[in-house]
Amino acid sequence: MMTVDRRRFIKQTLMAGAALTLSAADLKAYAEEKKTKVRLGFIAVGLRGQTHLHEMLKRTDVEIIAMADPDKQMMAMAQALVAKYNRKAPVEYTNGPNDYKNLLKRDDIDAVFVASPWDWHLPHGVDAMNAGKIVAMEVCGGMKLQDSWDFVNAYEKTKVPLMALENVCYRRDIMAVFNMAKKGLFGELLHVQGGYEHDLREVLFNGGAPHTEGVEFGEKGFSEAKWRTLQHQARNGELYPTHGLGPVANMIDINRGNRLTRLSSIATKSRGLHRFIVNNPKGGPNHPNAKATFKLGDIVTTQIQTANEETILLTHDTSSPRPYNLGFRVQGTNGIWQDFSAGEPESGFIHFEDKSPHHEWENPKKYMEEYDHPLWKKYETNAADSGHGGMDFFVDNAFIECIKRDIPFPLDVYDLATWYAITPLSEKSIAEKGQVQDIPDFTKGAWKTRKPVFGLESEY
Repeated sequence: MMTVDRRRFIKQTLMAGAALTLSAADLKAYAEEKKTKVRLGFIAVGLRGQTHLHEMLKRTDVEIIAMADPDKQMMAMAQALVAKYNRKAPVEYTNGPNDYKNLLKRDDIDAVFVASPWDWHLPHGVDAMNAGKIVAMEVCGGMKLQDSWDFVNAYEKTKVPLMALENVCYRRDIMAVFNMAKKGLFGELLHVQGGYEHDLREVLFNGGAPHTEGVEFGEKGFSEAKWRTLQHQARNGELYPTHGLGPVANMIDINRGNRLTRLSSIATKSRGLHRFIVNNPKGGPNHPNAKATFKLGDIVTTQIQTANEETILLTHDTSSPRPYNLGFRVQGTNGIWQDFSAGEPESGFIHFEDKSPHHEWENPKKYMEEYDHPLWKKYETNAADSGHGGMDFFVDNAFIECIKRDIPFPLDVYDLATWYAITPLSEKSIAEKGQVQDIPDFTKGAWKTRKPVFGLESEY
């Protein structure tokens, strides 16, 4: 397994004069712990925020100081979770949507988790960086292209780091395939695929309360149905690129020796959400929401080119009846892997020209076990009861351990900016009938000298 000597990496990076790679704090970064406890705030404690809260409550090296959310029902649920762990109740900030700014004024918080609705990511993240609070940012896609530049500009101005919480990068089979790719089993990589292929209709609609069925959304909806469904009404593009793009971007060293250069997107007609409303026992053709219109095409396809001449294919499909599958595929000069389920080691196909029977697929399980990533071997027990099949443990653990050691995050602000940019660019491409859109270089040339970090060690 490849390892990274971070002290040597930092020195080499500085000698090479690579801009943007390290913050001022990173200049003195070493692998040993510099901080024993991280003091945390939470901005937005809805269901996703509560998942991160749960991960932090299991740890002894964090202290949860305060939480901000204007939704008092969600705040009560979060406080009940804290009480379940017999922890001191965090200070609440629930006085409207801007009360989080008072949380950020506190001088007893080192870092914040942000798990808010998508259109709040930018103000929450930038305000936190400007307040000197390290950011753990939940993922989505940018509302507009300028959002990506605003994240980068805030970091470069403040030098306060931000980590993108893309948990699928840590899925066990993905990390095993990442390990195989870095060891050269696939040969030279040519093409990678991923996506967000997940039937979300029962997330986008509900009965307006926890664990209820229905076709309500917006003000009458509960949790994500309050705000996420509105995105489907207003936008037509690759709304959630990071689950598919993040994992494969790591395999081909995006922003660290490679970069995304251009994309083109197309979309199908929109039918699935309307069909769900009119066919639902709680809805029907006469329900008021049957008149709602949805701009998002049921299936959005985005093709991307890289500087090193690999291609990427992303698929967004959340409005159709389908079992969960993110559609990953890795094709190299010596082999191919593709999954067809939710990450189970035996659920996929694999073929290596120098190992497999001629022109025959193999079950990937034996390769998944042989090339299981050292992180999973080390922390399998810790991740056993964590969200999303253990992935949440790894992404949250990396955030805390990097803060304690004062070292760069494996998924940083430049990754977030690049991934978020896919959404507005795909919208523009679809609106222009699939016209190719150039993808900005948010590293301003530093991708040529920045070194890979993700997954190259077994500590965090």
